[in-house]
Amino acid sequence: MMRGNNPYLLIAPGLFVSGLIIIWPLIQLGTLSFSEVNRFGQVLGWGGVENYIKVFYDPELYVSSWRTLLWTIGVVGGTLVLAVPISLALNEEFYGRGLARVLLMLPWAISLAMLAIVGRWALNGDSGTLNNLLMDLGLITENIAWLARAETAFPMQIVLGIIATLPFTTTIFLGGLASIPTDIYEAAKMEGARNWQSFLRLTLPLMRPFINIAVVLNTIYVFNSFPIIWATTQGGPANSTDILVTYLYKLAFRFGRVSEAAVLSLIMSALLLVFTVIYVRLAMKEEN
Repeated sequence: MMRGNNPYLLIAPGLFVSGLIIIWPLIQLGTLSFSEVNRFGQVLGWGGVENYIKVFYDPELYVSSWRTLLWTIGVVGGTLVLAVPISLALNEEFYGRGLARVLLMLPWAISLAMLAIVGRWALNGDSGTLNNLLMDLGLITENIAWLARAETAFPMQIVLGIIATLPFTTTIFLGGLASIPTDIYEAAKMEGARNWQSFLRLTLPLMRPFINIAVVLNTIYVFNSFPIIWATTQGGPANSTDILVTYLYKLAFRFGRVSEAAVLSLIMSALLLVFTVIYVRLAMKEEN
């Protein structure tokens, strides 16, 4: 039998490793953020709060933050809107349901970078499959450079983000639907409830814990997602598709402003910590 602090001793190695992986880099980032660092990562001396002032006075920080908000809301919200009906459909018995579920999982089976590269090829302004399809349908008369214009590049990246996030969200919702007893629907049907009434008054309330978890987890993943934006436009054209994570990458590796990149990393870490705390609180609430 476990006595005293034995359980804590058992998880101590895991906590120690987690501390090395998470806390030590944060300490290093904190040091860099108050230092003067050259583009090769060499610390030249103490920089003080000047790096923080530069970051907070950089207009690109606020533009990228606003675009990150739009990116996160667009991908998470769009995924939620599509995942609910898709999961409801896949929860029903029909011929070929297994194949449909497999096809839905395909975007999840490949890496985000590979999905972004395929998306860039499909959105190519000269020979992309999207232009060819729209041409065949008679919806456009000339090719559209989807990723070369700011007004079309960012929406297309949000679409790719939804495609990448949809399988994970749908899987969560399918698990939630499988946990709902079917007899409550039979009882509601006997009481004269229509399908949409059962959905609003039974399915949605019972699915709320799964929806909450999916929203918080997707927010964490999407907020910090790098491959789709970078592999398609690298934040272009003219920085019009930059989000915080691509702006951070440019600060550190393209412009050599390592100290300012460290400041931005700490800001993003703090935001992700808030999302993580929300997720933990929701998870603990559901367990209780």
